[in-house]
Amino acid sequence: MSPNAAPPESLPLPDGTRLAYRRVAVRAGDARPGIVFLSGFASDMTGTKGTALAAWAQERGQALLRFDYSGHGQSSGAFRDGTIGRWTADALAVLDQLTNGPQILVGSSMGGWIMLLVALARPNRIAGLVGIAAAPDFTEDLMWGAMPPEMRAHLLADGIVHEPSQYQDAPLEITRALIEDGRRHLLLRGDIEIHCPVRLLHGMVDPDVPWETALRLSGRLATADVTVTLIKDGDHRLSRDRDLQRVFDAIDELSRQTP
Repeated sequence: MSPNAAPPESLPLPDGTRLAYRRVAVRAGDARPGIVFLSGFASDMTGTKGTALAAWAQERGQALLRFDYSGHGQSSGAFRDGTIGRWTADALAVLDQLTNGPQILVGSSMGGWIMLLVALARPNRIAGLVGIAAAPDFTEDLMWGAMPPEMRAHLLADGIVHEPSQYQDAPLEITRALIEDGRRHLLLRGDIEIHCPVRLLHGMVDPDVPWETALRLSGRLATADVTVTLIKDGDHRLSRDRDLQRVFDAIDELSRQTP
């Protein structure tokens, strides 16, 4: 059966939001850490990477959890109401209420920023991190930093601007709240006190997040156990079979590394 065939379950939050999620159950006797997949900005858990990870985890009997942030996919809420802080809180709720024991976080693009924030908030729960085109600080460096003055003025005055997206038909809603909240969660401006193993994969022809971001991030992390894999012909999605295999291999390595 397809990993996306059954209806998702939902986790109610105190504010009335319901987060859609899907789980792969752990095989009896399997002692490896679970896996939590964190998707990107305006993406969801049924994309190529989330679906492929679920199928792979199912085959090997390793627990996996994927979910949609509020305002994404099948979760409730409006996308324009979301911020980095709000979506990090969603990820923490899922981690706290739907998983047990050590977890490997796999973060794609924005999910790579959120996985870092979750690891800082719950260091004792995290066995390792795998970043796929991880994009910490993207709201400041890649959105606000790239906006022409007239767009910045429009955003400040109206609270929202719309940008075309190459990944979906509808334009992306970028809010003033997203930018301002993002500034409260910036990581690349100082040391990042994460001490677990980290594996970063980044395509060198990524049009959205420069591959140099992976090098900046690796230099800021406190842990010495960091590996950066640069894929010369890789794009932002890193969803080809050979790219996915690199992700699987990184998770497998971290799974075997965990006591």
